[in-house]
Amino acid sequence: MSGTRPAAPIAKGTLATAKQCWGDLFRWEMRVEVVNELGEKHTEWQAPEPLQNPISMAAQLSARDWLYFLVGLFAWLADAFDFHALSIQTVKLSKYYHQSKTSISTAITLTLLLRSVGAAVFGMAGDRWGRKWPMVFNMLVLGLLQIATIYSATFSQFLAVRSLFGLFMGGVYGNAIAMALENCPVQARGLMSGILQQGYSMGYIFAACANLGVGGRVESWKIVFWIGAGLSFLAGVIRVFLPESKQFLEARKAGKKGLTASAFWADTRQMLKDEWRIVVYCIILMTWFNYYSHTSQDSYTTFMLTQKALNNSAASRASILMKTGACVGGTIIGYVSQWFGRRRSIVVAALMSGVLIPAWILPHGERSLSVTGFFLQFFVQGAWGIIPIHLNELSPPAFRSSFPGITYQLGNMISSPSAQIVNAIAESISIKGDNGRPAPAYGPTMAVATAIIALGIAVTTAFGPEKRGRKFELARAAGAVEFPEPKDIEQGSEKGQEKGDVGPVKVEEK
Repeated sequence: MSGTRPAAPIAKGTLATAKQCWGDLFRWEMRVEVVNELGEKHTEWQAPEPLQNPISMAAQLSARDWLYFLVGLFAWLADAFDFHALSIQTVKLSKYYHQSKTSISTAITLTLLLRSVGAAVFGMAGDRWGRKWPMVFNMLVLGLLQIATIYSATFSQFLAVRSLFGLFMGGVYGNAIAMALENCPVQARGLMSGILQQGYSMGYIFAACANLGVGGRVESWKIVFWIGAGLSFLAGVIRVFLPESKQFLEARKAGKKGLTASAFWADTRQMLKDEWRIVVYCIILMTWFNYYSHTSQDSYTTFMLTQKALNNSAASRASILMKTGACVGGTIIGYVSQWFGRRRSIVVAALMSGVLIPAWILPHGERSLSVTGFFLQFFVQGAWGIIPIHLNELSPPAFRSSFPGITYQLGNMISSPSAQIVNAIAESISIKGDNGRPAPAYGPTMAVATAIIALGIAVTTAFGPEKRGRKFELARAAGAVEFPEPKDIEQGSEKGQEKGDVGPVKVEEK
């Protein structure tokens, strides 16, 4: 970022902030609050630097930075695979447990509902003790719960295991993105955020590939869950062999001599008191975003199998291409947001996805559905690609492990009935399917819901804050306390004076 033209201070209060953010959305320069070495603050307009070559931006990361990033990406991918192993096999599971598809989607609701609890527990653990061991424990337990799902003999056992799975699943996101992004250079964060978020889409693609590979036999759903367990175990084991996040260690020890539980909770209470508006805003934003992704994807395979009359293989191939578009869009739009702005990029992507909704649900056949699904998810996950770094930049700096994870998962909790709502409405309405027979109205239901959500995201983002380029790596860790340093002779320590040494030295200000 460059430029030093002074700007009016950051507005205080909800309405004043919303009004200022709306006006700033249409300014090319960005209002930035700068803090100097003495802790003095001033606000200035900064013009974004031109986009750099993405290869040169990626080259700014050191070998260690890349290791942190790739492990965070892989953990997020394994987490997403574990989740989508269920949503992409709803039809198989409904036949296996002799339940309706709406009943099976109850497991998705329970998983999403309890993720916020896991986000709070493991996110606070990540800010208190570091990113490493909370993530290792988290991933190993997720693998065990995938195996427990396979051996659930009854539908009640299945729901219970998936509820517990949701609790541990919620802990992955915050620690994964904190570890992956806090070590990235400032200029590369938009690009790396876009790539990182696509771990979610990659998990969907891998789950769809696994579902395609095992075939349409009802019992084959268990094989997909075995694969998911293996990925979770592997992510946990790999993390064991990497050191603690460099930024966390530096934040904890830079000028600080201790890290205490009482100081940590005191910092947490003070943060909530000072930053409650941004906490509420991010929860609302993430509620919209989680409805956005789950409404547009969780029932899409079911939509193709029922209303569009595709077989398991065709629906899986279309799902793979759809989420490939998500990976491409998230990476490109995340990269562009470093120059175009986080909020402007989100607003444009959300509005474009709304425009594409008719082309998304009206076509017939695998090829047409694959193409339109590709482009819709290009913009849906394109907007999502900005979220990891946007949340990190909005986070109170000392809480960038817990804050993104908790706000993200609280949004997940509020939006947890999304798949169940779509299934319930769609199954209550019958329309003519592509095979000429009555079919659940998945297409119209998803279309109306996605249009409302896309508009909600655009409005919420337009009136919200942005802190692109924030140097959060300079902040101390939560709970870090500074013990008094012994005063030296030049400072006129009591110890020196007792010995009859020189007294205080007067320093003239210039």
